[in-house]
Amino acid sequence: MSLPQDFLDKMQQLLGEEFDEFIKSYDHEKSHGLRLNLLKTSMESFKEKNKLTLDSIPWVEEGFFYKGEERPGKHPYHEAGVYYIQEPSAMSVGAFVEAKPGEKVLDLCAAPGGKSTHVASQLGQKGLLVANEIYPQRAKILSQNIERMGVKNAIVLNETPARLAKHFPLYFDRIVVDAPCSGEGMFRKDVVAQEEWSLENVKLCATRQNEILEEAAKMLKPGGRLVYSTCTFAPEENEQAIAQFISHHPEFEIESVNAYESFKPGRGEWSQIAVGGIEKTYRLWPHYINGEGHYLAVLRKVCGEDADLKREYVKPLKKDKSLNDFFDFAKDTLKDVPHGDFVLFGSELYLVPEGMLTFDKLKVVRAGWHLGTFKKNRFEPSHALALSLLPEDVKHYVSYPQDSNEIKSYLKGETLSHEGDKGWYLVCVDGYSLGWAKLVNGTLKNHYPKGLRWM
Repeated sequence: MSLPQDFLDKMQQLLGEEFDEFIKSYDHEKSHGLRLNLLKTSMESFKEKNKLTLDSIPWVEEGFFYKGEERPGKHPYHEAGVYYIQEPSAMSVGAFVEAKPGEKVLDLCAAPGGKSTHVASQLGQKGLLVANEIYPQRAKILSQNIERMGVKNAIVLNETPARLAKHFPLYFDRIVVDAPCSGEGMFRKDVVAQEEWSLENVKLCATRQNEILEEAAKMLKPGGRLVYSTCTFAPEENEQAIAQFISHHPEFEIESVNAYESFKPGRGEWSQIAVGGIEKTYRLWPHYINGEGHYLAVLRKVCGEDADLKREYVKPLKKDKSLNDFFDFAKDTLKDVPHGDFVLFGSELYLVPEGMLTFDKLKVVRAGWHLGTFKKNRFEPSHALALSLLPEDVKHYVSYPQDSNEIKSYLKGETLSHEGDKGWYLVCVDGYSLGWAKLVNGTLKNHYPKGLRWM
């Protein structure tokens, strides 16, 4: 592996005698991980059904290493959102968030969705998750992953941190800032990160991270938790970024959290500014753990008063005849009819999480739980609705084994034979929802999205 010479010189100066062991880690095979989606499965259920070769990741209870030759991304469970493929070190970020059901959480730099979906599993469909991504194409990928994991209570936005701060002052209980960074920690698995790296880019990233933290601070409630992370080794983006932030924000302190024993403390001598608690931040080094390089800091907003803010909330649709086609579908198909604040974006129907502020002047990619589409004289359920349901939520479902021909046929978009009452059926793999089919005259007509079908 040909690492940038400026990077090598800098790391040798920082690490001293530890440098040789650090460099040897680049000869190790990169680690592969998946994290179970506890919205769709339990540890016990998954272990009973799983046929992959997995080993537990010690710092994330629901995380597992898998062998490089395994292909969990090409498995029906992946399409069903049973797990999320995620770099093992990156899973530590969500674990440090520790969101509680009912809270309001912001993931400020959220694409592709690993941290957001981890937080969503902690919330358990209760509360509000706002997942934001500044780049439109990446925001679409984020939204797709939110959908695949069956998350009901997430809003996906495509905004700048500054615009969000004006919209959500003192609003969130927890904020995740997985900051865009120089990517040094990903060199072992990402050649592009090596090619794009420079000392100048490290400085640019540090400036941008400071700006993002400033906006995040405005949105956190007093008493709230902010989790900051990067996938780089650069002190400018890690200890120095946190020290600078703390020195300008006496209302924040670095919080002590329980961490895996091989996570190493932040280096106070690298912070340039003397502030207390840098040793309570964490560095994940590839020569100490089976994972890539990461940095983590947990901050608590320890003081400040809730401002008497006038907030404008989402204005829901009135439950008039405009929703009749949806309610007809729900009564025929679901055991319990969804209730709450319905909104329409064009012909698309969403159920907005409770407590969401108005969408006015926001770039919205996903407005909550996408229920489906109003078409002429009928309502067609969304793929998102299917993926968020369990077999016990619907009146009709079919479930096939993971290695069955029926599942392969369904994922290819083919029809299936089935006898039963006509109407919408939830198609499942081993009891995990995959999508919709509609039974007509003994044939399940396939409604698996064309863009997702297996070739």
